[in-house]
Amino acid sequence: MNLVRAIGSEFQKVFTTRMWWLLAILLAAYVAFMAGGLGAFLGWATENPDAAASAGGNTTVPPGTELAPLIYSFASSVGYVFPVLLGALAVTGEFRHKTLTPTFLAEPHRTVVLSAKFISQLVVGAGLGVIAFAVSVGAGAAALAGFGLDTGLDSSDTWALIGRGVLAMALWGAIGVGLGVLVVNQVAAIVIVIAFTQFVEPILRVVASLSDVTASIGRFLPGAASDALVGASFYNIASLGSTDTLEWWQGGLVLLGIAVVATVIGGATTWRRDVS
Repeated sequence: MNLVRAIGSEFQKVFTTRMWWLLAILLAAYVAFMAGGLGAFLGWATENPDAAASAGGNTTVPPGTELAPLIYSFASSVGYVFPVLLGALAVTGEFRHKTLTPTFLAEPHRTVVLSAKFISQLVVGAGLGVIAFAVSVGAGAAALAGFGLDTGLDSSDTWALIGRGVLAMALWGAIGVGLGVLVVNQVAAIVIVIAFTQFVEPILRVVASLSDVTASIGRFLPGAASDALVGASFYNIASLGSTDTLEWWQGGLVLLGIAVVATVIGGATTWRRDVS
């Protein structure tokens, strides 16, 4: 019962602040721009290959690639930073605003509090995933339909991809909790999230794809594991060399492992320290 009450408290902390809906709005706008914009461009380039070639355009999509899954997957391949941020803020915000003391007074068992944050951010991350995929599918399908291309919405594979994408976003929320409990400084956590997701990992993934040896290691990067779980990604198309990926369930296990290991290590170290 203590865990149930703690989870309810964590949801209350999330939804009584502006941060969650501000991030949700930014996520929706970002994904809509990427999915809708790319869908419109690829749709135009597919329907007008001669015009695209004369304009110097290059879709970078190999022949036979299905456009719909590629476009819809932008919800997770570019949107995963948002549940990570929200998960990290759920922990670091308590340190920054010094609300951990009353939290621990209400629930003295720190493991229960941390478990509640982990579980609640899984749910919140899934919610952000639903928003992201609703926007990517809506914008992407509209763009594809506008050029008379297949939207894939009548395929069970498409809906399976969407379901796996929502799961990936949920796991990213839990990873954010793990990061937050490891790096309790809020500014540092935000910088790490943005720097790693937007710059460091994309570069590592491209470089790793140049060699079969490094590519086999690069598959275990969190972003690569997430794309493997979802089943489609523009990053795989943009790779310069090997594009071997994990199986979808392996990608899910890698993400879950990262979330659990980071949370357990943080829970055994920084989470045990005295708070003021």
